[in-house]
Amino acid sequence: MELEDAAAVDAAAINLASSISSLDLLVHSAGMVTLSSVESADITELDRQYAVNLRAPFSLTTALTPALVAARGQVVFVNSGAGQRSSPGWSQYAATKFGLRALADAFRAEVAERGVRVTTVFPGRTATPMQQKVHRFEGREYHADSFMGPEQVASTIMHAVELPRSATIPEISIR
Repeated sequence: MELEDAAAVDAAAINLASSISSLDLLVHSAGMVTLSSVESADITELDRQYAVNLRAPFSLTTALTPALVAARGQVVFVNSGAGQRSSPGWSQYAATKFGLRALADAFRAEVAERGVRVTTVFPGRTATPMQQKVHRFEGREYHADSFMGPEQVASTIMHAVELPRSATIPEISIR
C-alpha cells in the first residue's frame, strides 16, 4: 500500500480494524523526507510528507485503538530529531514530525488509563537511504559508518516494548 494514497490507507485501516479484535503492538516507522527552503518549497512535497509522516499513522492509530485497548497494547511512533527541532531547509519534514509528536503526546494521554502504552522514539541521523538523500541535499559526502545503524534504533524500540507493564518510556532520543 502506498502511504501517500489517503483513500488506500483509510480502507486498509478500516479493513484491519474489522479483522483484528486485539493488537499487542503497533509500530509506525514509515517516513519520507524532501528538503528545501520555505521560499522554494513545492507544496505538493509537503502534501506527500504529510500523508506518509502524519496522516497515515493518524488514520491507522484511530482505526486500531479499540484493538489496542482490548490487548492493553503498545504504540511506538518512530519520529526523528526533526520532531524536536528544525533547521534551515527542513521546514516541511519537521512540520510533519512535530505533528507526529503532538499526535503521540495526545494519544498517550487519552489511552494511558485504559492500559495502552505509547512511546515516541526520536532517532538522530541513521545510516539509511534517507540519510544518503539528506547528504546529497546538504552537498556533503555520505559515509554510512559515521552513523548509528537501524539495528540500534530497533534495539531501542525493543527495550521500550519489553519493559514490564509497570513502566512506560514516553520518549526516547537516540543519537
